[in-house]
Amino acid sequence: MIRSKTLLVSVLLLWTSVVTNAQHADKGLKDYYKNYFPVGVAITPRHLQDSATSAFIRRHFNSLTAENVMKMEPIHPQEDRYNWSGADAIVHFATENGLKVRGHTLCWHNQAPKWMFYDSEGKMVSKDTLLHRLRKHIHNVVGRYKGRIYAWDVVNEAVSDNHNEFLRNSLWYQICGEDFIAQAFLYAHEADPDAVLFYNDYNTESPAKREKIYRLLKKLRDANIPVHAIGLQGHWSIKNPSRELLVSTIDQYASLGIKIQITELDVSVFSNDKMPEHHNFTPEQEQLQEQQYAMLFDTFRKYRDVISGVTFWNVSDRSSWLDNFPVKGRKNYPLLFDENLQPKKAYRKVIDF
Repeated sequence: MIRSKTLLVSVLLLWTSVVTNAQHADKGLKDYYKNYFPVGVAITPRHLQDSATSAFIRRHFNSLTAENVMKMEPIHPQEDRYNWSGADAIVHFATENGLKVRGHTLCWHNQAPKWMFYDSEGKMVSKDTLLHRLRKHIHNVVGRYKGRIYAWDVVNEAVSDNHNEFLRNSLWYQICGEDFIAQAFLYAHEADPDAVLFYNDYNTESPAKREKIYRLLKKLRDANIPVHAIGLQGHWSIKNPSRELLVSTIDQYASLGIKIQITELDVSVFSNDKMPEHHNFTPEQEQLQEQQYAMLFDTFRKYRDVISGVTFWNVSDRSSWLDNFPVKGRKNYPLLFDENLQPKKAYRKVIDF
């Protein structure tokens, strides 16, 4: 009888283990965070053409951002021509699979077409002309996806990295002064009153730049400009930011009464601009990346009342924008999945809570 009971207990334990493992195998990253915030990823239309990759995206993420195809130059290369195909493909895939979409980005100094700033004779246009073109662009793009894109990065990287400047000396600024920022948000709100509107930037936790971004957002909010949230890009490394710096950053922006998203997350195993002597992902780097990702997501979870989403910038280490920046040809191994779409040790740290 004792042997029978022991055997029965063993069988039950084995069955429980099998069921648990099966359930665990079916879960994706998004499922572990379903009670916290959406987990997104930046993709290209090419990702959706590969069945294995598209299935991987569906399993692990419930929010999509177009890495490039919604930026101004790709989607609006000429004044009288739009290129909707790539953006349409991503929005269609998201709609068919019940995924959220973040729009990226409506106004940026990079990847903005030359025609936006110059007339047919090559002369710089007036402020009124540029703002008219910007409004038309925003209304056409936001209006096309109204109701299907829930949030937009309206203005991207307008604050200067130069300690002697407040705003970046872009063509937007040269022609319009700082008015283009407020107007972009007003135009986006006109086009879709229900969309959540973001100011998006990098180095948002760097003390000097953080103060400038905070100053800009407070000025806009005080003027009743519809800025609803800030996007912290989160292009970080195994050494930065510290927990203390991240917490103080979140606290300061949250004090404005706005939501926060991590919009372009990756954690490089390098913290400098030098080409390494080796190109392997070392055990030391692996351990430091585990620790950094664990700290980041522990902090995100604690601030789930203000953090409304976390988006990774690229799918896996197979291909990342960091492969060509800041050091061309340097593999940075910045994501939770390796080159074969397999979870890294850092992934286990992120879901183990």
